[in-house]
Amino acid sequence: MQDFGEAFGLALQLVLSADRDLLEIIALSLRVSLTAVVIACIIGLPLGAAVAMSRFRGRTAIIVLLNAFMGLPPVVVGLLIYLLLSNAGPWGWLRLLYTPTAMIIAQTALITPIVAALSREVLEQLHNEYAEQFRSLCVPAGTVVGALLWDARFSLLTVALAGFGRAVAEVGAVIIVGGNIDHLTRVMTTAIALETSKGDLALALALGIVLIIIALSVNAGVMMLRLTATRYAYA
Repeated sequence: MQDFGEAFGLALQLVLSADRDLLEIIALSLRVSLTAVVIACIIGLPLGAAVAMSRFRGRTAIIVLLNAFMGLPPVVVGLLIYLLLSNAGPWGWLRLLYTPTAMIIAQTALITPIVAALSREVLEQLHNEYAEQFRSLCVPAGTVVGALLWDARFSLLTVALAGFGRAVAEVGAVIIVGGNIDHLTRVMTTAIALETSKGDLALALALGIVLIIIALSVNAGVMMLRLTATRYAYA
């Protein structure tokens, strides 16, 4: 095992020299997480809008479930996806287990409730503000949804960034369904866990540095979007 100073120096070297293995792991991590976020938004935003605009029996229970699913244990989600994709499972014939697609499915399952719950809250507040005006003008439901999504676009981008931050930092579910296979399903979080257990701290620290940079970038993006939304609201 290297001492911290040596390991940190090697880690910086790996990052600054754009090490090929490092870039491969980062690229796969971003591809998996960004794909999961896009799918989660395609599912979660309409679901959040539907719950925000509708009034029906059981609506409160659905809101409670969405909020509860935001805290789903990743290892449990990974186990359920594993059972679905295993040879004995209903989706076993797809042969997706231990592939990047399986990791995308697991991350999508984790962040869709986050996107749906947060977008529901944003859109419900906006809908309550404009509901009477929409009714007086007899605006069709589809047009209302489009108007709300556009008006809340900065807040919804913040929701998407929150989902991405959750996805890119995930380790439990992806290691179960992806298997942490070198050059195939090894992403930043699983590589950090593996390299740390092996005592190879340089690569683990290099990936940790990249993860911190990504986390800072996501938070900076969220703050910029909020400031932009505030300026837009008072313009």
